Amino acid sequence: MSRRKTIIILIALAIIAALLYPTTNTHIRATTLLLRIEHPRPTNTITETTLTINTTNARLYTPNNVTNSPGLVVVHGIHHLGIQEPRLVGFARAFAQAGVTVFTPELKDLADYRVTPNGIEKIGEAAAELHHRLGHPVGVLGLSFSGGLALMAAADPRYKHDIAFVVSVGGHDDMVRVSRFLATGHTTRPDGSEVTMIPHEYGALVLVYAEVSRFFSPQDVPAAQEALRLWLYEQPDAARAKEAQLSPAGRTKIELLFSKHRESLRDELLADIAASEKEMAAVSPHGKLASIDCPVLLLHGTGDEVIPASESQWLATEIPPQHLRALLISPAITHVEVGGAPSLADKLRLVHFMARIFSLLQN
Repeated sequence: MSRRKTIIILIALAIIAALLYPTTNTHIRATTLLLRIEHPRPTNTITETTLTINTTNARLYTPNNVTNSPGLVVVHGIHHLGIQEPRLVGFARAFAQAGVTVFTPELKDLADYRVTPNGIEKIGEAAAELHHRLGHPVGVLGLSFSGGLALMAAADPRYKHDIAFVVSVGGHDDMVRVSRFLATGHTTRPDGSEVTMIPHEYGALVLVYAEVSRFFSPQDVPAAQEALRLWLYEQPDAARAKEAQLSPAGRTKIELLFSKHRESLRDELLADIAASEKEMAAVSPHGKLASIDCPVLLLHGTGDEVIPASESQWLATEIPPQHLRALLISPAITHVEVGGAPSLADKLRLVHFMARIFSLLQN
């Protein structure tokens, strides 16, 4: 009954969209895409191929019996499963079923919970590879921190001719500002107003994992790093076993992280962020997007507790106005996936946003 209800609602959205917007076909395709993302089903209409390009593992999703298909590079966020992450796979399959050739490169640093400049190059190289395979520039859709990196790739002269447009879903503008939010639960919008919410508990873990030596004694660093890695990789029992190898002080600190007592380490986290500002600036779009000359669409979940929605508002101030095609902050998505309990109007706005992506893919 739940699936029937969802189908009825999405069909109704498609009809409403057709009445409100002239681009009926793209809105119907967008509605179908969202249905496939929410309710994935096995299909034999696409071919999936695993390959390695310049030492980068990747997966290609090719729609069967489609000639001259548009192309889309879809880049995962911070997650140890990388291109195997189920939400990413479902997203890629849904677009491929809609007639789009999808290329998903694996960014090893992001899969190891580290945001580095190498990700910018890997995204640019993936766009160049798909451009070469299809014979025309392609879109890039970045999820979470790869959204910000994708925008930086589009601003890079090396990849401009490969990238037709960029979609950032839950992306960041300033890594320092995001990190401070993860440490304190506070941030600001471009208009100066404040945002306060409880950040996702893994934020502090990621910050400490990136610079373990700043939080633990030299003798504790190897075991602490491995314990944190295992916890982030969703292996809590193995993480606890490694925790037992730490000194009493080390065990006390890592237990604060495992038990979600981020506030107890606030001062240490802020000191670490201050010491890492140069490295964080290197992976921040802030101040680096003036040269973008392709269409950009920004999508963010209203209650995103990993990268707050205010980051997309900041991105909107960075992108040349003539190239910013859409900014949607929506309760219809969480961090990087469809979810929540949005109103019919919110669902319609999401359909319209996705239709804009199909319009760009058709150009």
